Amino acid sequence: MADGRSERNLGGQKPSISEFGEDGSEPSLLPKIIKFSDLARCGDEIWIECESQLYRLRKTKQGKLILTK
Repeated sequence: MADGRSERNLGGQKPSISEFGEDGSEPSLLPKIIKFSDLARCGDEIWIECESQLYRLRKTKQGKLILTK
């Protein structure tokens, strides 16, 4: 795909042209894919606030992600 998404990231399915909006936008059914490195530009962790709760998302040396509350 032109935006860098692979078939693997979309569950092995490519959306057909008819699934896109008339303006060419992607439907809201597809997940928004963001690279962790784009979120954590200054390190290996980010803090996420969701409904007044704080969560820590960090990347391990093995490249795995750990989410803690």
